Amino acid sequence: MRIMRLRNTLAILALCAGSGLAPTQAQVGLADAKRGQELSQRVCSGCHSVSPGSAATVNADIPTFAAIASRPDITAERLAGRIIVPHPPMPNVQLTVAEIRDVIAYILSLRSQR
Repeated sequence: MRIMRLRNTLAILALCAGSGLAPTQAQVGLADAKRGQELSQRVCSGCHSVSPGSAATVNADIPTFAAIASRPDITAERLAGRIIVPHPPMPNVQLTVAEIRDVIAYILSLRSQR
């Protein structure tokens, strides 16, 4: 468990360093939420419901993007960690740093649509 936590932390730090973001405040200012939505439709919609305002889920155990965005403890860093180090049953999808930023920007954009 401790090794996995260290690996997750290192992966998030690598993302932040590689994208020029401070690790304690990953900003999605350079990201494009529209591109993130399009990418999510292609890559994530097999499991997650990614459409804004959608209450329907593909699988009852898998949260919608809107539900993820509405979690009070969700941050760009937490989202990056879940994407970089996939959790079962999430597939290991290889995304570029820019694509990760775009998907995160899209998910966080859903907060204002609650």
